[in-house]
Amino acid sequence: MKGKPDIDIIGAGNLAWSLAPALENAGFTVNYVYNRTPKRAKELARHLYQAESKTNLDFTTSRSSIFLVMVSDDALAEVAKELIVPLDAIVVHTSGSRPLNALAYTATPNIGVFYPLQTFSSKKIIDFREVPILIESENKYTREILIKLAKSLSNKVLKISSLQRKKVHLAAVFASNFSNNLLSIAENLLEQADLDFEILKPLIVETISKSLEIGPEFAQTGPAARGDLQILEDHVEML
Repeated sequence: MKGKPDIDIIGAGNLAWSLAPALENAGFTVNYVYNRTPKRAKELARHLYQAESKTNLDFTTSRSSIFLVMVSDDALAEVAKELIVPLDAIVVHTSGSRPLNALAYTATPNIGVFYPLQTFSSKKIIDFREVPILIESENKYTREILIKLAKSLSNKVLKISSLQRKKVHLAAVFASNFSNNLLSIAENLLEQADLDFEILKPLIVETISKSLEIGPEFAQTGPAARGDLQILEDHVEML
């Protein structure tokens, strides 16, 4: 495969809204966008240079050679079965928790995983150069293409197994989603006291900064770390 391959996007969620423009900015051409909700596919296609929206999963006439499947984990197997792609196409999913063989029913031997380790929102631009991209593939040909694709976006590309990626995803849930939910709880507690969440921001920034600098184990403070059982009991009662 010479030059930069054309790419089609299956799914128009938060990741697609970040990754598709990043691919175009890196010199790749996105030809088609599919989503089970056609309106969403049209919206994303309009934000790209020349992409068109599709209403079905038959891509046999597409000029693209890479198909990025960015759908929910529960929908992945079904989409893989229905997807029709050109001969020798590469089909890749972007799930952090689903194994490579989730694409086993795809009509191509060239399957892989292209997992950007980051939290995405359609309203926030992400600098992919700092996003670790985790790669897995069924064969050498696919792996080499995906590594080139990943390195055109990110300075941090890593080849890992399905089991390793699943553990990374679990760790990411604790580091990101759980932490964010705890911040939401903190915000609600302050609202109950008629206080602004702004008061906690310096503490949050210092906590994360210190944890990254010296390690989470050594950065832990507070009543639990000190063994202040009475304070812990008071906090439980307040909750």
